[in-house]
Amino acid sequence: MSRIPHLMTLADLSPRQIDRVVRHAHALKRVSLPWLGPQQRTSSARLRMPSQSLFNKSIALLFSKRSTRTRLSAETATLLLGGRALFLGSDDIQLGVNESVRDSARVIGGMCQGIFARVGDHSEIEELAKHSPVPVLNALSSLWHPTQILADLLTLYEHSHSFQKPVFPIVPSTAKPKPDELAVPPPLTIAYVGDSANVLHDMLVTYPRLGHSLRVASPEKYRAPAAVWNRVVELECDKKIWWGTDPKEAVRGADVVITDTWISMGQEAEKAQRLQDFQGYQVTEQLCREGGANPNWKFMHCLPRKSDEVDDEVFYGARSLVFPESDNRKWTIMALFDFLFGKWDLPNTYEPGKKL
Repeated sequence: MSRIPHLMTLADLSPRQIDRVVRHAHALKRVSLPWLGPQQRTSSARLRMPSQSLFNKSIALLFSKRSTRTRLSAETATLLLGGRALFLGSDDIQLGVNESVRDSARVIGGMCQGIFARVGDHSEIEELAKHSPVPVLNALSSLWHPTQILADLLTLYEHSHSFQKPVFPIVPSTAKPKPDELAVPPPLTIAYVGDSANVLHDMLVTYPRLGHSLRVASPEKYRAPAAVWNRVVELECDKKIWWGTDPKEAVRGADVVITDTWISMGQEAEKAQRLQDFQGYQVTEQLCREGGANPNWKFMHCLPRKSDEVDDEVFYGARSLVFPESDNRKWTIMALFDFLFGKWDLPNTYEPGKKL
């Protein structure tokens, strides 16, 4: 049997593999959307089914934290792939109460064909993967959030026309791009303003390897932990990352501006201190104009959003890609479920038990 293809972070995948997931998500989206709209009398004959790799298979959604987009994406994506998603919240099973992570991983993996786990500390999902007989996919941990960055990438691909000189994948000189070919954006300058949390961490190990530059602003004490930065350096991504404390400096020349919550789940007791520490970090038109962002800059946020992080003018304005970005969580998770859980067809460099 092949080595189980767990996925903890996009650092586990090569740029080619990441691109493959994004393109597969786009293809699944094109095939699936006609099934989800109003059915016309003559349209059914032209419809094509998406992959049914999860037919008769069950996927465990092991969530110890609340979720809207991730849960909805997982449940609806599993259905489209022909399977069934089983939501297992912290109050639903014995994990952490009367049963160890090791035993729970074996029991769940003995009855389900994949585990999509949203956990607290990253060590929890490492332990799951170490003992699971089926693939484990990180739905969010304290260190990484790979599915969010894949959705962001699909959104940038789909909106490549918004940036200068979009380019298509390399094709033989005699070939022409197909009308539905997914273009990729040119090298972008991507600014992140806010806390160094799991969303940023997967950005740090992904965007530089795809040819983009990152400019990050966060207060001095909110920096990436050593376990994350070691991977950044190992992958040589640090060469295309600028990191400082001034949000205006971070957005200089930015094509895309991104932020995230300043107060993650479990940090509520730190709210007053964090709001004080992040004063001046709210994304606004004024901030980006004074900082020198590109005139056509776009805005992204993984949601849920609080107004302290970005004002309404930007969040609901023409620059915002937040809701297409949210929609794309479904399609990129669907692509990963198809590859990892349905086909075991996404080899990676992750090995359970290997220290970051």
